[in-house]
Amino acid sequence: MSGRFPAALLLALPLLGAQQPPVSIEPRPVHPWVAACEDWDDWDKAGPPFKIYGNTWYVGTCGISAILITADDGHVLIDSGTEAGADIVLANIRSLGFDPGDVKLLLNSHEHFDHVGGMAKLQEATGAQIVSSAIGAETMLSGKDHPDDPQFGMHPPMRPVRSALPFYEGEGQWLLHKYRMWPIPTPGHTPGAMSWTWRACDEGECRTVVYADSLSAVSSDAYRFTDHAEYLSQFFTSLKRVADARCDLVLTPHPSGSQMRGKLMAGDLSAPGANSCEGYMRSQRGSLFVRLLREDPEWMQKNLPQGVQ
Repeated sequence: MSGRFPAALLLALPLLGAQQPPVSIEPRPVHPWVAACEDWDDWDKAGPPFKIYGNTWYVGTCGISAILITADDGHVLIDSGTEAGADIVLANIRSLGFDPGDVKLLLNSHEHFDHVGGMAKLQEATGAQIVSSAIGAETMLSGKDHPDDPQFGMHPPMRPVRSALPFYEGEGQWLLHKYRMWPIPTPGHTPGAMSWTWRACDEGECRTVVYADSLSAVSSDAYRFTDHAEYLSQFFTSLKRVADARCDLVLTPHPSGSQMRGKLMAGDLSAPGANSCEGYMRSQRGSLFVRLLREDPEWMQKNLPQGVQ
């Protein structure tokens, strides 16, 4: 073979080192809620509402979630935020073009003032019925913390609601069936805590949404979870219920609890990964383990339920 280059290759050599024009990549638009809100933001800081998926909308503040599920025969609203936050929730519902008067069912996660402190205001504005756990209903009707709450005595009183029904009987059960909401009792963060699940559809594609309660082991300084074996058993059962739930998209009462801001930045709230229901459960269970180890390492070793090591 000749040592000389083929003529065609010689002609191409000047082009091999030519600089290619840069590829133009359009930056991803910043989601309005991401631009307005930070992780673990202030409870009463206003943030823009937005569609989560299908008929499911975020209408809460930057720091506290409120979820609107719309339907032709009436809307469902989960959580109110604080009393001041409830004004933001109502304004967000209106800004989306919905009438608060069309909200027919009010649900809640756990019965603390940062999540249900504005429920009386929402009930007055909408005329909707509240459905909750028995303890949640009792707490909202009285406006005072339940004595079995690990944070009992830490919170200011709330304005009592006019009426509230338990989810498991009579009209409460009928309303949940009518509006296609499925309850998941999840005591742990509070004794009356609830999680909720429903189907959201968009152009024929449906996803199961789970609004999972906080499930965090927070308490007063004097409270020890290891002194309340029955309550801890309920706590572990709640964690398992969330992990076992059918779950395409998980939301939480504090939006940062389910990494909502990060997922909006990535462009998909339902992206798979550590923030699935099982991933969320594992994170919350790990925090509970740390708490129990700090309280009493020997109790933890002797009493940890089987199957959760």
